[in-house]
Amino acid sequence: MLLSQRTGAVTVALVGNPNAGKTSVFNALTGSKQKTGNYPGVTVERVTGKMKVEGTEFLVIDVPGLYSVEPVSVDEQMATNVLRGEGPDVPDLLVYVMDATNIERNLYLFSQIAETDKPAIVALTMTDVLARDKREVDTIKLASMLGVPVVPVVPHKGTGLADLQEAIFRAVDDPDVPSIDLGFPQVVMDAADGLVETFGLSGVELTRKEARCVILEEHCSTYARFREQAELKQAIDDARTAVLGAHAKGKTVDAQARYAWAGRIRREVVADRDTMRRSWSDKLDSWLTHRFFGLAIFLGTMYLVFQSIYTFAKPLMDIIDVGVGWVSDLVGKALAPWPMVESLVVGGILKGVGAVLVFLPQIIILFLFIALLEGTGYLARAAFLMDRLLGWCGLNGRAFIPLLSSFACAVPGIMAARVMPDQRSRLLTALVAPLMSCSARLPVYVLMIGAIVQPKFGQAWAGFALFAMHFVGLAVAIPTVWVLNKGVFKGRRLPFMLELPRYQRPKLRDVWLTVSSRVKVFVKTAGTIIVVMSVAMWALLEFPKGDKAAYAAEYAKLPEVRRQAVTEDNYLAERQREDSALGRFGRSLEPAFRPAGFDWRMTTAILAAFPAREVVVPAIGILFGQGETDGGDAGARQTLQDSMVKATWPDGRPLLTPWSAVAFMIFFALCSQCMATLATITRETGSWKWAAFAFTYMTVLAYVAAVATNFVGTIVSR
Repeated sequence: MLLSQRTGAVTVALVGNPNAGKTSVFNALTGSKQKTGNYPGVTVERVTGKMKVEGTEFLVIDVPGLYSVEPVSVDEQMATNVLRGEGPDVPDLLVYVMDATNIERNLYLFSQIAETDKPAIVALTMTDVLARDKREVDTIKLASMLGVPVVPVVPHKGTGLADLQEAIFRAVDDPDVPSIDLGFPQVVMDAADGLVETFGLSGVELTRKEARCVILEEHCSTYARFREQAELKQAIDDARTAVLGAHAKGKTVDAQARYAWAGRIRREVVADRDTMRRSWSDKLDSWLTHRFFGLAIFLGTMYLVFQSIYTFAKPLMDIIDVGVGWVSDLVGKALAPWPMVESLVVGGILKGVGAVLVFLPQIIILFLFIALLEGTGYLARAAFLMDRLLGWCGLNGRAFIPLLSSFACAVPGIMAARVMPDQRSRLLTALVAPLMSCSARLPVYVLMIGAIVQPKFGQAWAGFALFAMHFVGLAVAIPTVWVLNKGVFKGRRLPFMLELPRYQRPKLRDVWLTVSSRVKVFVKTAGTIIVVMSVAMWALLEFPKGDKAAYAAEYAKLPEVRRQAVTEDNYLAERQREDSALGRFGRSLEPAFRPAGFDWRMTTAILAAFPAREVVVPAIGILFGQGETDGGDAGARQTLQDSMVKATWPDGRPLLTPWSAVAFMIFFALCSQCMATLATITRETGSWKWAAFAFTYMTVLAYVAAVATNFVGTIVSR
C-alpha cells in the first residue's frame, strides 16, 4: 500500500548508530529542542515531533541509537521495538541517519535494517566534517548500491534540510525499499534454499531471507515461530549443523558477510582516510586517554571548571545580590504601612526567591562548560577513563554517561541508566546516580563556602572546596556500588566497548539549548516550588505570635557579654522564630542533629528541602535572614552569610564553624532530598521499594557522614 493511501499522519522513524546525528536531524525537521551531544547515549527514550511538507503531515520519531538490531540494553530494546512495529506508532518510512565519517561501521546496521523490507531514505550527516579532510562521498553511487535515496545534510546549519524533506515527501507516493546483496557464502545460501523447500513441503511459507536468519542467528525472531514444532525445528537444527560443519567460523559468518559488504561499499564511494589527521587525533588521544596523564588532565579540567564557576560568577552574583537587596528595601518601604504584608512579601517571598536567584550565574557557567566539553567529544574520553575507575566496583564506563547527566539533575541521569547492558547494572547505576552533586546543590555549597572558607582562606581555596564537594558524591558512590554489587546483586564486571567520536568544534545551537534549558528549569523552580515553600515557611515562622514582653524580660536577664553580642530586636525576632510552629518542630528534632553541629534552624532548613533540594537556600534565608549586618549596601547574600556567621548556640558558642559547615554540605551532598528523583526511580525500576531503599540508605549515609565529619573535625581543631 502506498503511504499516501494511509489515513492520518505518515510516521517517519529516525534510526542509526549512536552519535550519528539523529537528534540534530530530528530538531531540524520538527523545530524541536531536544538535547544533543558529541558522545554516545544522549537519547535514551523515543521522542516524537510533527512536520508538515506541502500539506502532508508527518509524525517523526527519534529513537535511541543502535549498533545492531539485537539489543543489549533497555534503550536499544526500545529502538528495535519501533523498527519491528511494536508500539503505538508503527513507522511507515525509515530515515537512516548515517555518519559520513564512519560509513563502514554505519552500514552494518543498515544491512540489518534493509532486511525489514520497509521503505527507507539515507540522511548522510557529517559531510561538512568530511569536507574539512578534503574528502567526499559519491552519494549517487552510494544510492545506487543501497537502492534508496541518499541526501547529504548538515542539520545544525540547515544545509540539505529542504532536500531531505522533499525526499521524505516523495516517498509518500514512490517509496524505495533497500536492495542489497551481502554476498553470503554458497553453503549458507544452499542451506537456506533447502530449508525453504522443506518448509514448503510442510505447507509453511518461508522466504530465503528468513531461512538465512534462522540458520545464522540464534536469537532470530523467525525461529521463535517454529520452536514448538518438532519437525520444523529439527529441519532448522540440521541446516545449522550443515553450515557450522562446512564453515570454520559458522557462528560469525553473518557478521563477516555484513562487514565485508560494508567495506566494499566504503571503498567504492569514499576515498581512503586522511592519515595525517588520523595521526593527529591519535596523538591527542594518547594523552587524553592515558592511564595516568589522562586522569590528571581530567581532574585538572574539572578543577578549572569549578574554580571558574566560583571566580567568574562573582561579579554577576554581586550585581544580582545588590539588586535583590535594593528591590527588597524598595518593596519594604512601599509596604511599611502594612507590616504583615511587608513581612510576607519581603521576609517570605523576596528573601526566599532572591536567595536562590543570586546563584543563577554559577548555574549558567556550570552548564556552559558541560555543553562545551560535550560538544568537543572530550566526555567520551572521560567515559573511557572512568571505566578503569568504575570497573572494579561492578560497573563500566557506560555508567559515566548517566552519572555525568546526574551532575545536572538526577532525573535524566536515572533515565540515562537505560544505556546499561543488563538489569543489574542499570539498577545499580540508578541507585547511585542521585549521589552526584546536581545543580540544585550548587547554591548550598557556594553559600557555605562564601560564609566560612573564602573569608578565612581566600578565593583560591574557595574554588578548590567547590571542586572537592562535587567529587564527594562520586567518591562515595564507587564503594557504595561495590558493597551493593557484592552483598545484594552479586554481579560480575561487565565488558566495555565505546566508540570515540571525532573531536570537533561545539555547535553553538546545542550549547545554547543545553544552557537555556537548565536556566529555564532553575528559574521555573524558583518561581513555583520555592515561592510556595517560602510562603509556607514564612507563615509557620510568624505564627503563633509569642509574648514580646516576656522575651524582653529574658533579654534583660542575659549576661552582659551575651547582650553585647546580640541586639534586643534581633533577640526578640529570634525568640519569636523559636516559639513559632516551625521553630517548635525544628527544636523537637534538634537533639538528633546536634551531633552533626546543626541547630534547629539548620535542621529545619534540611527537612524543609525534602520535597526539592532547591528549597534549602530559601529556607536558610528565611530562618537566618533577619539579622543586622555591617555595611549598609550589602546585598541579600552577604546579609544572609553575615547572619549565619553571627548566629550562636544558647551558650554563646558560634553556630557555624568550618566543620559544621562542611558537615552540612556533606549531608546535603549525600541525602536524597528530591521527590522527583524518587518518583523516577520508582518508574524506571517498576517498584517503589527501590525508591524507598535509595531514600533510606542515602539518608543514613548522609547522617553518619555529617556526624563523623563534625566529630572528627571538632577534635582535630581543639
